[in-house]
Amino acid sequence: MTADQRAVFFDGIAEKWDGWEDLARLSQKLADGLAELGVRPDEKVLDVGCGTGNLTRALLAKLSPAGRVVAVDISPRMVEVARSKISDPRVSWHSEDARLLPLSDGAVDRVLCYSVWPHFEDRKAVAAELGRVLRPGGSLHVWHLASRHKINEIHAGAGEAIRRDTLPPVRETADLLADAGFRIATARESDAGYLVTAVKPER
Repeated sequence: MTADQRAVFFDGIAEKWDGWEDLARLSQKLADGLAELGVRPDEKVLDVGCGTGNLTRALLAKLSPAGRVVAVDISPRMVEVARSKISDPRVSWHSEDARLLPLSDGAVDRVLCYSVWPHFEDRKAVAAELGRVLRPGGSLHVWHLASRHKINEIHAGAGEAIRRDTLPPVRETADLLADAGFRIATARESDAGYLVTAVKPER
């Protein structure tokens, strides 16, 4: 599927999305995960595939008044729903393709790809672009709060637009990011989730 077709698909489910989540439970799991990832109060964080803003909201709770979130999603309607929920001047909202981000080189301290990696058709191009906007020494996280098998099962039954959007084995993702010039700090998957943390080397 093309990026445009995925955008149409996610536009169509944007209003329903939060109804499929236990938002209180998700909020706690996201907060716990961000603490484990070591997000610091004054960081500028890129939330790629921000959807309806649940991770963005968790980030804002973690960040200080000096912290910032750049929230990006390919679905304009997902971004609209997120903006309707979150009114905070620390967030800038963008409906953009992850391969063409509206950011300068080295603009962010951290990149979070939460529940979005399967939907990138050209992951090499996305990895290159994320590496471009990340500062040297900054971290990129490919993160899911469910197992790879569960995610792939959900996508297989979710409709033509995303049924082939699969999450690869964690080692495959780690290898792709290593090939893109990142140093791999964490690569693990289990029934509880999936995480690859990759660090952009200092120059």
